[in-house]
This record gives sequence, C-alpha cells and structure tokens, in this order.
Amino acid sequence: MEYSIIRSSRKTLAVQITQNCEIIVRAPKLCSQRKIDTFLSEHSEWIENALKKQQKVKAGKVELNEETIAKLKALAKKILPEKAEYFAKIMGVDFSSVKITSAQKRFGSCNTKNNICFSYILMLYPESAVDYVVVHELAHTVHHDHSRQFYKCIEAVLPDYKEREKLLEGAQKIPDCLS
Repeated sequence: MEYSIIRSSRKTLAVQITQNCEIIVRAPKLCSQRKIDTFLSEHSEWIENALKKQQKVKAGKVELNEETIAKLKALAKKILPEKAEYFAKIMGVDFSSVKITSAQKRFGSCNTKNNICFSYILMLYPESAVDYVVVHELAHTVHHDHSRQFYKCIEAVLPDYKEREKLLEGAQKIPDCLS
C-alpha cells in the first residue's frame, strides 16, 4: 500500500485517509520505519474499510459550479429555518438562530448559545436525511454531547434515525428544482 509520512514532534502514530483517498501516516520524528510498518499492518483492516468508505463518498460527490452553489444556498435559507422551527415545536426545544454555511466536512453544528449552523451541502441529500440533521442539531440544544440521552431525544422524533443517518454517506444529487 502506498502512503505518505508526515513527521512531527507528536508522540504517537496515526493514520489518515484524505478526501482524495490518499493514506497519510503521521509519525514522531524519531519513529522507525519498522514501527510504522507494524502499525500499518495492525491497522490494515481499518485502513481498507476507511478507504472503501472514502472511495464511495468520492464517487458520490457532485461537482458544483458557482451558479448551482448560489441556488443551493438560497434553497437552504428557505427550507432549513422552516424545518428547524417545525421540529423544535415537536421536540419542545428552543434555538437562537439558524445560519447557512459553506462547510464541506460537517452538515451542521450547534454552539452553547444554541445557534445552529447548517451547510448548504445538505440540499444535495434526501429530505429524510436533511430532517435527521435538523433534529440532530436541535437535540444538541438540550444535550451538548452524543450521550444515550442525546440519541433518545432524536429517536423520540425519528425512530428510524439510524437509517436516515446512513443516507448521508450516499451519493449526492442536485435537486430536480435546480436542474
């Protein structure tokens, strides 16, 4: 297997799979090649699974031009605050604001002031997956962690949340209304 090594003043070995399906080993400056090879051998199953997952994600990504991005952002600004209001009422929670971002690595976030951010990228996924992300972030207004209580809060609204979550690993699709 091909990989790159990045040496630094860290104390432990780590392996990373990039968005381009490259393997990067992060190693201490004085770590031997033998120790790196042993580490990779011990983690080969994880590396293979992570590579397959990233290849699937990469294959399902849609290339977006500026016009499409602008349309997706407008759609997100229209849809996501409405969904947040709808599900907040069902869940009996409050949030401070909803902001649409250009985040590429996360679909949503919620800070300690209950300001919620959603990436416009969500608009490329099925509505049931979007609903899951909205409910997930609203659950963070009550539980600022990923505890059992957090997931019970989600499950109370979306009993099939695990299936919805899996949809976020699937292929992206430009909505028909933007085609």
